[in-house]
Amino acid sequence: IVNTIAKLAKTCTLRLTVSRLYFILSDKAANGGISMWCELCQGNFFDEFQMEGVAAEHNEIYLELVPENLSRALKTAQNAKAVKIKLTNKHCPCLRVAVELPSLSSSSRIVTHDIPVGVIPRRLWNDFREPSVPDFDVSIYLPVLKTMKSVVERMKNLSNSLVIEANLSGEMNLKIETDLVSVTTHFKDLGNPPWASEDGCQSSAQDRDLESMAEARIDIKKLQQLLAGQQVNPTKALCS
Repeated sequence: IVNTIAKLAKTCTLRLTVSRLYFILSDKAANGGISMWCELCQGNFFDEFQMEGVAAEHNEIYLELVPENLSRALKTAQNAKAVKIKLTNKHCPCLRVAVELPSLSSSSRIVTHDIPVGVIPRRLWNDFREPSVPDFDVSIYLPVLKTMKSVVERMKNLSNSLVIEANLSGEMNLKIETDLVSVTTHFKDLGNPPWASEDGCQSSAQDRDLESMAEARIDIKKLQQLLAGQQVNPTKALCS
């Protein structure tokens, strides 16, 4: 997961609570930045988890870090007997990753990485709240991301931007149109996720004509960066 995030951003925010870890990128998508919200249940990753936030009623910690540094530290832990991560203050605030490696002798081998982090003050926490999902015209399951990645890589030699269009009948097209060439790749039978709005009603997308295409033009390099960064091999990915 950290490898994927490292491919998307130079820095990100790590939010720690008693039950969850969050990796957050809050660039403004409207200005061409990438925003991301990644939520992990700590019980799926840690045998033991103790944390104490800034105050009882604000039991959270927000850190700014370079995901590439954390990714490198965790790479040394692939065959580890145990890994311990803790927040320390060594000249500056650091995430200390202590990796206990298998040893042929009775003495244990421990490799320690100190990753500098910035502690984000409480007055800025509201900048890192979960983003709301805007109402959309069409939501569709994506094809296998490896397949989509190879199509996008071929298209990037022809143009800087790409049109993604999709409808509520499980059809999606990737299109390039330039003065010299127009290329379209068609995907069918992808399926559309069922969405209900927060008040329990169907999303406004349900009133659309099922065959009618909604489209968006995006920068091919940004799409390629997203697809190249996917290390987690999701069972489902969807695009709205």
